[in-house]
Amino acid sequence: MLAFLEQAYKQYNHRAFVHPDPLEFLYRYDKPEDREVVGLIASSLAYGRVAQILKSVAKILDILEGHPAQMLRDMTERDLQERFGEFRYRFTTGMEMVRFLTGISRILREKGSLRALIRNSGDTWPDVLESFAWQINRTAGGLSSLLPLPSKGSACKRLMMFFRWMVRRDDVDIGDWHDLGSQNLIIPLDTHMFRIAHLLKFTDKNSPNLRTAMEITYKFKELEPDDPVRYDFSLTRPGIRNEPMFQALQQWK
Repeated sequence: MLAFLEQAYKQYNHRAFVHPDPLEFLYRYDKPEDREVVGLIASSLAYGRVAQILKSVAKILDILEGHPAQMLRDMTERDLQERFGEFRYRFTTGMEMVRFLTGISRILREKGSLRALIRNSGDTWPDVLESFAWQINRTAGGLSSLLPLPSKGSACKRLMMFFRWMVRRDDVDIGDWHDLGSQNLIIPLDTHMFRIAHLLKFTDKNSPNLRTAMEITYKFKELEPDDPVRYDFSLTRPGIRNEPMFQALQQWK
């Protein structure tokens, strides 16, 4: 199995295969403070059809042109309302986006960065994730579908994906927060990975919730203790890019 996973990693884990993926927006920015802001916005909108995700993220970043972190620091809530009040993407309304960006804006002014939210945020990785999401939601004025809390039982795929982007460092993932340690990461459980996990017999559960994501992560951790989400990107590429899916896996089985 490890040989198959490494083959997939070597074949797909390259920036040439990133598009279409909201991760590609982070490559446009040189400053870590911009990449973390862009990463949180892009990952939070990563639901639905990928073409529409990219379009919606681009619409926000066009307004925050140049230096998104500084732009958000300088914007008042009124500024955000004027520029994003008419935004809409599927279930995400303009009001929800304004609140979300207001929360990020306030944190950047008070803490200096999103990374600062992780200091003294808990003894375990689930505590860190919960604290991170809770602090942003609280600052934004309440719970948001853009950043659900792990304690609610959801797999929190978008939050896990954001941390994968920020913590892992290779040709695909940015790794500005690599000091947090890749060994703690939890698999971002989307429909592609859920299907793959069943094919690999990493789970027999029917619901892609947080418990299932943790179970699958532990299986990967047995193979890669220091980097359990190492194969996430490469295993999900064929499905996302509409390429022939899992022929090698079916043959391997």
